[in-house]
Amino acid sequence: MLILRRYLESCGCEPDLVELIRLIARQMETIRKAFLENQTFERTLNPSGELQTQMDTWADEHLIKVVGKSGLVRELASEEQPDIIRFDNSRTDYCMVMDPLDGSSLISTNLAVGTIVGIYEGGGVLQPGSKLRAAFYTLFGPLTVLVVSVGKGVQSFAWDQENEHYLLLRTCISIPEGKQYGTGGLKMEWPPEHIKVIDYFDQNGFKIRYSGSFVADCHQLLTYGGIYTYPGSTKNPEGKLRLLFEAIPLGFIITQAGGRITDGKRNILEIVPEKQHQTTPLYIGSKGIIEKIEEIYSSS
Repeated sequence: MLILRRYLESCGCEPDLVELIRLIARQMETIRKAFLENQTFERTLNPSGELQTQMDTWADEHLIKVVGKSGLVRELASEEQPDIIRFDNSRTDYCMVMDPLDGSSLISTNLAVGTIVGIYEGGGVLQPGSKLRAAFYTLFGPLTVLVVSVGKGVQSFAWDQENEHYLLLRTCISIPEGKQYGTGGLKMEWPPEHIKVIDYFDQNGFKIRYSGSFVADCHQLLTYGGIYTYPGSTKNPEGKLRLLFEAIPLGFIITQAGGRITDGKRNILEIVPEKQHQTTPLYIGSKGIIEKIEEIYSSS
């Protein structure tokens, strides 16, 4: 079977990019083993004001250490760090954004969580998603799955522990239309446009699928299609999900699979981030459903 390294090489990825993706991917087994001893919450908040779990800080510190020693990244932005980190020892021009452990509040319930990564080549981390060189995420479920795009479609790989490499699981993934949805936020704080969107879903026989882990909810879109949403609200008009660490990398992957991502009015991959921890309203999923949502917003 095709392994991750050979796939990346067949796409024409330069050796340093292949090495960087494989380096981060190999850390997932280490992170998975750390779950056993890091099950509780810290007493600290991340830069977005959310209570950190032990695994948030453990995974963040581990990945920063590994990436810093590698010499493969010049600039790094992490959801768990207040500032952008720069590495003077880098021999490349790659810049990386990451959510070290998305969905970490679910660890105590043993539900799926994952790591999200985006890689730019030059220009720093505050770039639109259309400039991404690569994006990938891992999902810790019954299998440790890596889903990756280097701008040539979307492929998924599964970790083979015995042989210590990633084997091709699904190739040329295409997101179907589907009829499922998940939505975050408090109903009493939803904007009028989002209420109309949910009414449309309910009137057209959509079923609710929502885990509370953004990376897991997006992963199931690649199989079943549909939509995941986290709108702005009366309390937080700019939404809750982070543009740089969550929306852009996963939006890049879903778009490469034939789907779309929008804030209701514009393609999120065209937004130029103004600050590291910027947030955005978000609708991500099947292309036809996104088009309907933008139609609802434009007519409201």
